[in-house]
Amino acid sequence: MITIDVSGLPDERALHLLLQRELGFPDFYGKNWTAFWDAITALVWLPDHLRFLSWDQLTKNVPHGATMLRRALDNYRATYRPELVVEFE
Repeated sequence: MITIDVSGLPDERALHLLLQRELGFPDFYGKNWTAFWDAITALVWLPDHLRFLSWDQLTKNVPHGATMLRRALDNYRATYRPELVVEFE
């Protein structure tokens, strides 16, 4: 399991930098939602369990980023790995 604390992020760029570091995306990661999808479907293997801490804070501070992240992970689960557990706490 990987736990990612998303508290205190000021914008989507900071969110992408955090995701890149925590999920092991390559240096050439494009830091946008298309690149995020490409990374999780073709470049890295996500663990079986992801947990995001301070999700309410992210939805308040970076609402578009929170929506896009959740949508991408929901689509990934539905398309590729229904057994993936993702918690938004």
